[in-house]
Amino acid sequence: MTNHEQDQQDNSELLDDDQVTLESQQAADSGAEAPASDDVAALQAEIARLNEELQTTKENALRAAAEAQNARRRAEQDVEKAHKFGLEKFVGDILPVADNLERAIDAAKAEGADLGVVVEGVELTLKTLVDGLKRHKVEQIDPQGEPFDPQLHQAMTMIEQPDVEPNTVINVFQRGYTLHGRLVRPAMVVVSKA
Repeated sequence: MTNHEQDQQDNSELLDDDQVTLESQQAADSGAEAPASDDVAALQAEIARLNEELQTTKENALRAAAEAQNARRRAEQDVEKAHKFGLEKFVGDILPVADNLERAIDAAKAEGADLGVVVEGVELTLKTLVDGLKRHKVEQIDPQGEPFDPQLHQAMTMIEQPDVEPNTVINVFQRGYTLHGRLVRPAMVVVSKA
């Protein structure tokens, strides 16, 4: 074989090797493209799933916020109603007192009115009032004969009373009242001094 023939054969082998290398690269590339397109499709499916999940979460959050706002609005309305109508039972208990006082006035104005009957009616009316107050946890403070308590009593004056212990309530000008144990009005009293 001549050099020229040898060179041609070598070139031919090189071309064949290049051809094989090129074909194997193309095969590898086409094989790589197939898995890459599968990966892209999988990623796109995952993105779609995550977007759907995000949308669902947003909708749930909006629903929860709306429910919370509705609950807050209902609570505010309940508080408003409680303020407006909280005294409804109390008023219902006091109205008979007003009715009885009107009857007592009418009875006192009538000709030949028996004042004993009028006084008895007023006393019953007072009892109705006090009972109504008690039902609503309003208690009277009537400290006659009790030791003076500055938390519940207001001393109007002090008088010497040798037969009574010092700092004892000897007269009540005006009864006091508590509501659920809290002082509403102190009893105005006269206290003995030493």
